Amino acid sequence: MGREQKPTRLLTRTGQWLVYALFRCVEAVLSILPLVVVWYLGRLIGTLVYPIAGSYRKLALNNLRIAFEGEKSEAERRAIAREHFKSLFANFFCGLKMPLMGEKNLLKHVSCEGIAELEAFIEREKRPIVNLVLHASCWELLTQVPTTYVRGHKPGAIYQPIRNPFLNDLVLRRRQKLNFVLFDRTKGFNGPMKFIREGGQVGVLVDQHAGDHGLWCPFFGRLASTTPIAALMAMRTDSAVVPMMIYDDGPARWKLVAAPAVISAQEGAEALTNAINASVEQLIRRQPASWFWVHARWKTAKPGILISAYKRGVVLPEGMTVEQLKPFHMLIRSPNWLGDACMAFPMVRAIKRGRPDLQITIIGPDKLEELWMAMPEVSRYIAKPAKEGVFAVARRIKATGIHFDAAVLCTNSTRSTLELWLAGIPRLVGFRGSLRSKMLHQLVPEPAPGGPIEHHARRYMRLAAHMGADVNQEGLWDAPPPELPDDGVIRIGVCAGAEYGPAKRWPMERFAEVVNSISLKHAKVHWQLFGAPGEKEMGEKLSAMLQAPHENLVGKTRLTELIAKLRACTLLLTNDTGTMHLAAALGVPTVSVFGSTCPIATGPLGDRHIVIQHKVPCAPCFERQCPFGHYDCMTKVTPTEVAEAVVKAANL
Repeated sequence: MGREQKPTRLLTRTGQWLVYALFRCVEAVLSILPLVVVWYLGRLIGTLVYPIAGSYRKLALNNLRIAFEGEKSEAERRAIAREHFKSLFANFFCGLKMPLMGEKNLLKHVSCEGIAELEAFIEREKRPIVNLVLHASCWELLTQVPTTYVRGHKPGAIYQPIRNPFLNDLVLRRRQKLNFVLFDRTKGFNGPMKFIREGGQVGVLVDQHAGDHGLWCPFFGRLASTTPIAALMAMRTDSAVVPMMIYDDGPARWKLVAAPAVISAQEGAEALTNAINASVEQLIRRQPASWFWVHARWKTAKPGILISAYKRGVVLPEGMTVEQLKPFHMLIRSPNWLGDACMAFPMVRAIKRGRPDLQITIIGPDKLEELWMAMPEVSRYIAKPAKEGVFAVARRIKATGIHFDAAVLCTNSTRSTLELWLAGIPRLVGFRGSLRSKMLHQLVPEPAPGGPIEHHARRYMRLAAHMGADVNQEGLWDAPPPELPDDGVIRIGVCAGAEYGPAKRWPMERFAEVVNSISLKHAKVHWQLFGAPGEKEMGEKLSAMLQAPHENLVGKTRLTELIAKLRACTLLLTNDTGTMHLAAALGVPTVSVFGSTCPIATGPLGDRHIVIQHKVPCAPCFERQCPFGHYDCMTKVTPTEVAEAVVKAANL
């Protein structure tokens, strides 16, 4: 194995040396060009690259939208992005030339601001300094002119090693020639903190996405993972935190700014990190085009879109509320059926709790709008007409004016995925489904084949878990029971239909027998008949069979009215229907009769529900009509056992 690896290592090292040689050749060319020529050449290249930059241009524009939406128009943001590309390439090439010029020559191109104030601050405070360094303009300049801003201290720098050892050694040699004491970031921070205590001055980069190691703090009003290293180092060494900023200041000219020391009104690294973010934001606002917009500062992590599981958590400045944050927008594609949509409620609750800045929009059939808008976790609904084409749906999503950061699909169809993909949503999450895996950015793994049957609600919850939600929190699976009217009437709902087909319907005569037998013994019970618009005839027939006080509402209620009626019910007696799942989602206890379907997969979850089913060899078959024509799975369920279950569940 060792002999096999040697040629690979040799090839890798040869490739690294060739990259190093190419770099030195570029340096040689730049060394003979005047700095101002290099600057103009870089701006020309940036101008040419912008139209073809693809994902980087898109990233810059999206970052600018997050930072300045509502402050600057789209045209203004695009102008900043174009100028940023020019500045980026001009400063990149100038940064390659600068180490060849020497500090004395470079200072001819640099003006300073705030240095006198910094000197006075150092003299007054007698404290070490931790400099905040930003990826702005030609930040390489800070490493080339340390005498400009390092006052009364030894210069130090924390660096991230370059993977190419030849380039890494070159950079280290050049930094050391300028008397920098260098600290490898991968070896921890004890070394630089000791250096600071002994009179050193160290710069720390603070404006990049910090991943799981960061605090989630507002930056331009949007939560961003932010490194607490600068704050922790400053607190442990009793240092002042002084931001250093480089701005473009004309052709091949730069302005070095020492900003006022960052002060936090509250104690602690979290508060100081928030204050650092606020200071950095103000420095960027002064010249937005100079900052590094092609970095994913507000990165949507993969797979952990939700941030409740990140170890350092969310920290807001004192006085700032969650409502003041710029929202993280998520679109959730609802299941198409009422029952399936209700089974997705626990998933939506878990997702909503996963980010304090999260706003949820649901897209689905127009018939489900009232259902979803009754859920407090949902901010808005996009109603999708049944026969609307995929391009029309994509346009409908875009027409909301919301820039969705991510979308989750409860459906498995390629069509529903294509609708969201055409809408340009950058992160699509879902199960593999049929023919759609290439459009999904995050595939949620399916359970191992051959395992136990998984309930639909738990399958949906796996989507939330994959994104980082805590799915074991209390209150996700069961809504609290609704408050019943205090009028002495016991209302029990009855849903004797099932749109799916006759295989899911317990005989209507048996429903009538249960209702009539209970009413003979319990006069205070008032029955309410529920059903879909297409079941009006069934409702009339059942109503005619009842000798008990009742109200026939079959096909007569809108979804919001049905929700209100169910919330007033002590219990719902039902087949396996969407209304059963709706009642369960509202916290209403149910007694449900199952036949051709499987309660393990689609039954109501929780102790307050009773499922009655008699096993037969052919069940569950999931057929709409019984293939044998006799519905044994249903007829074996007797009115007596159902009536006993209703009396028990309703506490009659």
